[in-house]
Amino acid sequence: MEKTNEALTIEKPKEKLTQIEKWLRKHKLQYTAATKHPFINSIHDGSIDFSSFKIWLGREYVFVKTALAPFAASVLLKAWKESVDSSDVEVILAGLPYLNDEISWLKEEAPMWHVSLTSVVVDHKPILDYFRFFERLTSSDVKYTEAVTILWAVESVYHYGFAHCLEEDNTTPEEMKAACKRWGNESFKQHCQSLETVANNKLEQASEEEVSKAEVLFLEFLENVVGFWSLKLG
Repeated sequence: MEKTNEALTIEKPKEKLTQIEKWLRKHKLQYTAATKHPFINSIHDGSIDFSSFKIWLGREYVFVKTALAPFAASVLLKAWKESVDSSDVEVILAGLPYLNDEISWLKEEAPMWHVSLTSVVVDHKPILDYFRFFERLTSSDVKYTEAVTILWAVESVYHYGFAHCLEEDNTTPEEMKAACKRWGNESFKQHCQSLETVANNKLEQASEEEVSKAEVLFLEFLENVVGFWSLKLG
């Protein structure tokens, strides 16, 4: 009996998607609306009005100092109290110097752009909604899983948004490149990836209800950041 040589096709097992990967596929339009926001795209293609950048600079300073930094500190405290993995604290702690450096950088940039950081107007509803969103997340009622997921989300949006302005086809104005490099660099990308790993680990251990709550907050964050950046267009 003649043997037939048939090529055997071995199917590789499909890699299981992480919870965040599932969300990024499911909510691609919302995530893209944040990372490729018209403000970001206008920097990338060089069409940005410098007055918009000045508005961004002032509001970013107030946001980081009064909303994002306290929130990040609260996530660190939650990690210390709730996480069984001590490396979580190290990952979150490693992100705090980025915030401190950003505040220092914004204070140095402001005079060069003739921006008074003490005169920044933050009474628009989208700005107040954005600040209140992060203030709400500092509450002890918010679980660590939810908080660290949003910490990943905000850092991820900033990284991939500003990294877009450094891609090969960019015509980003020279005056904007320092800002883009602050979030678009490889070191910050690695920090975002570490946060994503921490968040995914917590989401994997969480109940369906907790995952659902984290997803709702993720979408709320995307909606808020789009509204916040839209005001920077003047």
